[in-house]
Amino acid sequence: MTQSTSRVVKAALAIAAAVGTLGVLSMRGFLPGSQVQAQANEINVYSARHYNTDQAFYARFTEQTGIKVNLLESTGDVLLSRQAFGVEPPADVIILVDASRLARAAETGIFRRISSPELRAKVPSHLRDPENRWFGLTRRFRVPVVNPDKVDPSTITSYVDLADPALDGKLCLRNSKSPYNQSLVAYQLERMGEVKTSTWVQGMVDDMAQPFFSSDGDQIRAVGRGDCGVAVVNTYYLGQRQGGDKGPEDKALADKVVIAWPEKVHVNISGAGVTANSPNPEAAQRFIEFLADESADYAKANREYPIRGTGSDPVLQAWGSFNEDNVSAATLGRNNASAIRLMEANGWGQ
Repeated sequence: MTQSTSRVVKAALAIAAAVGTLGVLSMRGFLPGSQVQAQANEINVYSARHYNTDQAFYARFTEQTGIKVNLLESTGDVLLSRQAFGVEPPADVIILVDASRLARAAETGIFRRISSPELRAKVPSHLRDPENRWFGLTRRFRVPVVNPDKVDPSTITSYVDLADPALDGKLCLRNSKSPYNQSLVAYQLERMGEVKTSTWVQGMVDDMAQPFFSSDGDQIRAVGRGDCGVAVVNTYYLGQRQGGDKGPEDKALADKVVIAWPEKVHVNISGAGVTANSPNPEAAQRFIEFLADESADYAKANREYPIRGTGSDPVLQAWGSFNEDNVSAATLGRNNASAIRLMEANGWGQ
């Protein structure tokens, strides 16, 4: 067993122990059992994005290139575990929805380095792996959202303000299992260091209005109802609801919510890499280049921001301008373990 393979297996064992199962899978286009074969004109895509709108882009890729896309969907941890253990069918491309997962997967050796001038030109340097093993495709900002009847949005100008004692009993938080919250804390570790970040986490926990939430959608509803004055969510959750994608009830509540843009905004991504053992790496790279080229529409379909610019979605445009911080997405992976330990030590529970 090579050193690289050993690292992959050790990482897979840790993932499997954490999730306890290979999980529920959604498979489209695969042949059953031993009939799965590596074909020059098809690729296997593992995706942690569970959006029906994505499939339209995969179909468009097939129309333009003649390369068939076989899709398997599940959580990021399950997909990485399957790939590391060699469970059939193997992936050519893995799409994940958090920068720290992409970075940690790269360190286990799951992704190969690829040379793509097109991807380097389209994806800003802080939103791709420094060693060209993964590339961001869409951006999702994690921001405070406020009910103006409960909290004055102008009082929140940074993430640090969420720990202000003035918000005692008004703050809602999603649990620490959320990779988005882990990446937010990893970002703060990079910006503030461990001591200040620890104090910040403890201050937010002290401000909590009720037990931890399990989803951003539930948080938005709670803020809209006035159960919470402020919460921290990914922008696309709010965009989907204000755009009416989740039905009239959710839209009515989301329309009572506004974003309090911090002076420096933490950015997370969805992104993809070509696997180290891909049978069709050229086709896999071509697929990622296609998605990067389609980033504006690929993001808009899910109310995300494209990898560059703000796109044309009127819901997102109504939120106004913001100042994106350029902390490297790779840093979120390096700081992930420290972020989890710090959250646990300061009461940010599951």
